[in-house]
Amino acid sequence: MHRRISSWPLLVIFFLFIFCLAASAASPIQEQADRFLALVNSGYQALYRVNSQAQWAAVTDVTPEHDAAAEATGKAYAAFNGNPAIISEARELLTHQNELNELTVRQLKQLLLNAAEGPMTNPDLVAKRVAAETKQASLLNSFKFKLNGQPITVNQIDDKLEKSGDLNERKSVWEASKQSGPALKPNLVILRDLRNGVAKEMQYPDYFALEVAAYGMTTDEMLKMLEDWMATLRPLYLQLHTWAKYKLAEKFHQPVPKKIPAHWINNRWGQEWPGLVDAANIDKYFEGRKPEWIIKTAEQFYTGLGFSPLPQSFWEKSDLYPVPSDSKRKKNTHASCWHIDLQNDIRSLQSIEPNSRWFFTAHHELGHGYYFKAYSRPEVPYLLRIGAAPGFHEGVGELISLASSQVPYLQSRDVLPADFKADKTAFLLDDALARSIPFIYFSCGVMPHWEADIYAHNLPADQWNALVISKASSRRHRAAKNFVTPPPRRTSMILLLTITTMRSRPCSNSNCTTTSRARSCINRRNHVITPTTRKSARG
Repeated sequence: MHRRISSWPLLVIFFLFIFCLAASAASPIQEQADRFLALVNSGYQALYRVNSQAQWAAVTDVTPEHDAAAEATGKAYAAFNGNPAIISEARELLTHQNELNELTVRQLKQLLLNAAEGPMTNPDLVAKRVAAETKQASLLNSFKFKLNGQPITVNQIDDKLEKSGDLNERKSVWEASKQSGPALKPNLVILRDLRNGVAKEMQYPDYFALEVAAYGMTTDEMLKMLEDWMATLRPLYLQLHTWAKYKLAEKFHQPVPKKIPAHWINNRWGQEWPGLVDAANIDKYFEGRKPEWIIKTAEQFYTGLGFSPLPQSFWEKSDLYPVPSDSKRKKNTHASCWHIDLQNDIRSLQSIEPNSRWFFTAHHELGHGYYFKAYSRPEVPYLLRIGAAPGFHEGVGELISLASSQVPYLQSRDVLPADFKADKTAFLLDDALARSIPFIYFSCGVMPHWEADIYAHNLPADQWNALVISKASSRRHRAAKNFVTPPPRRTSMILLLTITTMRSRPCSNSNCTTTSRARSCINRRNHVITPTTRKSARG
């Protein structure tokens, strides 16, 4: 007698198998998106590379020829990204978002963000914007600062602010650092309208909303998050500010001010407050070092964590050191790191000298480089190799910069002697002042609110430097009041420097974020004032 075997388990397994096959098979919409994105990624990477190479030449050797090439490749890059057919297809595919995988959705959304920088639905507007961006970058990159009629480099400005104890000299140096403002402002006024124009072409209310969209947020969400973050840190910030202003008043033999005069601070933007903690000053330990040692040591930080060395092309193609004084070549003086081809061509633009400032900066910039390397692998499409968000790039760099300032690491690199007895409180205080808290108020306060003012609120150009704006909305006015005093009319343009200039290069430098495109006006929350307003601040 044969026992009858139930067929139910076999049927269940069979139907589960069929279900899994059906689930794993790409839907027609997914297949359509895959074909579309394969073509777009290929074209995007090729044009990104060509454009990046032209932009690199334009910032490392400023000439009319390089500017013209940068403008031409910028227009070609915009024509591809902003192609109406690409925009239309991406939007259509996103109407079927539930049928697409997450990686596909991210690429399509990034496509539309890229398109908004140069939508060819309005080619005349895009051409004007690219031309204006090229002009602005050229003005900044070629600008020659002068002190008492004599040329002065950015490194020399920083050195004088770091070492000079003469307040009159400091004021002159600080004012020299702002001389590029009058040259940049007229074109920046034009750029404000052009940037808003391209954003509106892609249905964003303004350019600031487009920038914020890179974080997946609205303007109100971003500003509220930053306000909440600063409110959390405010008690600590105020204590640090109180300590700093008493320390600086003692240093310069002046009455204690309510707000710190900008030229009292070693950082020309007032965004960080370095050099105030004597027990944490380690510059003397860099004397006799070579600039090459600085950048090689920075690389060893990462290889010591198990990362591979930088490609040989990094050392062959980067521009790491100051332009010789007898050279006619002009280059941008702000440190940055570039992912030229979204693959292995990684370069850095710096002006390294042997001191602690450049030691920390080199570690920061290579943070961008190693973040690029981490994204440069087959499973990450070219469209997504710019990183999680602009701020995340800076977060990586700042984290490593902070790590490089720690005593055990400095001892391991033979910067500090093995028997160095660190004052732990002093080093923590220096970390807070020189690398952390004031900068958070700069990056979360002055820059996003200033950009929201000029882009979203269309602030008139003659009010751009007014740090307390009488016509501001109640929320923004409460955020700004009682902290700073507007500079007198004769210095009304002295603060404007490089605001949002570098943001015009989304193709060539993922380090072009808040820290690199700002550096330009005094933080309305930062309790810092311009030199010429010191008297009213004391009152």
